[in-house]
Amino acid sequence: MSSEFPLGDCHTHLDQYPSAEMSEILDRARESGVAFAVCAGTTLQSTQDCIDLAEQHGPLYAGVGIHPMEANEPVTEDIYAELERMAKSSSKVVCISEVGLDYLPASPDHETQDQVFRQHIRLARSLSLPIIFHSRESHPEVFKVLREESAGDIGGAMHYFQGDETTAREAIDCGFYISLARPLIRLPELQEVAKVIPLENIVLETDAAPQPFKKYRTNWTEPRHVQSVA
Repeated sequence: MSSEFPLGDCHTHLDQYPSAEMSEILDRARESGVAFAVCAGTTLQSTQDCIDLAEQHGPLYAGVGIHPMEANEPVTEDIYAELERMAKSSSKVVCISEVGLDYLPASPDHETQDQVFRQHIRLARSLSLPIIFHSRESHPEVFKVLREESAGDIGGAMHYFQGDETTAREAIDCGFYISLARPLIRLPELQEVAKVIPLENIVLETDAAPQPFKKYRTNWTEPRHVQSVA
């Protein structure tokens, strides 16, 4: 499939796939009209892996970040310096991602998550890079941090959005896009919310990562599935 207006996948975890599969994954994406994908870091090592992949594959770009579920320690000066080094190491780094807050019962200490999130926002502001943020069971706290850290100055997107209209409007008011993924296909309530979000405030993603719990490999989410979300 070719398109005058190619699609993009603004959030994936393609670094978790075997590297031997990457060319075929990207070929399938291109055939589905998906011109590029962003690979989001979740740890320091994952971030470096994303950058390495992006350097090897033209359609891939990278995000630098520590996922809130990996925020088991504060961002020290050394960790901040390493994040900054990686963010500056390649022109293929296009955002600070995946960062945010996650308040599921098994999540890391909330105070530590807060510090890690704020440090990522400060890094993003210093480098003029947008952030892609994760928010689970933590919307009020996330929006509080975004406002206090003036994150709207650099903007970005609210990752894997499944919230209500009020949440969508607050994210937009904070200066962020709404990133819709495959839940849009199966959740009627999310479809109703999507109808009232201005098109210019929407971006698309798959959050693609290996899904061994699915019986068939062909059913694993890949960037090509952005087409079904669109």
